[in-house]
Amino acid sequence: MPNKIILKKKINKFHKKIFVPGDKSLSIRWILIASISNGTSAAKNLLMSEDILAALKAIKSLGVKVIYNSHICKIYGKGLNGYKYKKNLVLNAQNSGTLGRLILGLLIDSPTPIKIIGDKSLSKRDFKRIADPLSKFGASFKLSKNNGLPLIIKGSKKLKPIKFFEKKGSAQCKSSVIFAGLKTDGKTTIKAKKSRDHTELLFKYLNLPIKIRKLSNFDLIEIKKPKKIRPINYNIPSDISSSAFFIVLTVLSKKSKLIIKNVNINPSRIGILTILKKMGALISLNNKKKYKGELIADLCINSPKNLKSINCPPSLNSSAIDEFLVIFLVAAKAKGISFFKNLDELNKKESPRLKWGSKILNMMGIKTIMTSNSIKIFGNPKLKINKKIVIKNYLKDHRVFMTSAIAALSFGGEWHIHDKNSINTSFPSFLKILNDLKK
Repeated sequence: MPNKIILKKKINKFHKKIFVPGDKSLSIRWILIASISNGTSAAKNLLMSEDILAALKAIKSLGVKVIYNSHICKIYGKGLNGYKYKKNLVLNAQNSGTLGRLILGLLIDSPTPIKIIGDKSLSKRDFKRIADPLSKFGASFKLSKNNGLPLIIKGSKKLKPIKFFEKKGSAQCKSSVIFAGLKTDGKTTIKAKKSRDHTELLFKYLNLPIKIRKLSNFDLIEIKKPKKIRPINYNIPSDISSSAFFIVLTVLSKKSKLIIKNVNINPSRIGILTILKKMGALISLNNKKKYKGELIADLCINSPKNLKSINCPPSLNSSAIDEFLVIFLVAAKAKGISFFKNLDELNKKESPRLKWGSKILNMMGIKTIMTSNSIKIFGNPKLKINKKIVIKNYLKDHRVFMTSAIAALSFGGEWHIHDKNSINTSFPSFLKILNDLKK
């Protein structure tokens, strides 16, 4: 069976209600916290993607019992110091930066060396940004020449708390240090540039010894070692990053309406909603409620008549960092020139996404001006594509694949999009939901 899709026509108008799978960030964090809890945790709507399966396999390799099927996952926590460390242990994070980086914080007391590996894309990403602060706790690291994977971590029995200044706005770095703080006597303090706060919210919900003070540009976080961690039963909210593709498809389609149920609208994750509303998108949040620390709501999206360009405030970057590829598609149809800057983190994802965003737009016939960390997009509200476009050799970045599919259905043309299996890392049911919208 060919590992590509061919899309030849624009989507017709639609009025639909959909559910998207569980939030990937929350799914992985729940797995790691459940593995060190004192008791049995259960989750529904766990995202069953390759990244999540890699996380479950990793904790099983550390001696944690896991039982799961398509409806429920149970993890039998071993307590904070309950991991079993076998000799010559190798943990495969596959494509998941969240797993590869966060789990290091829980391995800083390992008595034997542990090797962390990943796929070709993850192996190119920077792990020095994690190794540096975790080394200060007392763990030792052996990194590859490019500061990526594979790496080897060996823990210490004499861990000491640290003070860490996280300057990049990386929730993964911050969370890894927070996890490490759980295993350390004394108080670990973190000054962190604003980023996703799922870890902190879960810790607060579990009444773990964490204190958070929010300043205008940074958060001040204190974490201490708990006596024990209670298990958590969780119905995981739907993923805003997965929802983003269908939000944009609706925004770019005519006379369409979409409702996406039970979506995580954590304020640190909804930059895409703020940006699209500034560009003229019609989006409302219904049935808002708080669930175990997280805000959730039903998203209601209506097709707008016109879209306008945006000079995107960099303050929104961290809360939309995974959604910029599809945001660029909206800029392609907007009237005027859109400008996005300070996006160097975008090229440190699964693929150099800023470059790929520009490349896709250029193939569509949209003019861009790109620097190492910014892009100007010259929108064309009347854009129609009548040619063949081939998308391949993109390091199997799932978001490049899905963005290309949305572009094909929104603008027309004949699109040959290779490596469709790339979606298995984060969103295996993407094409099924897309096909349901096309019916």
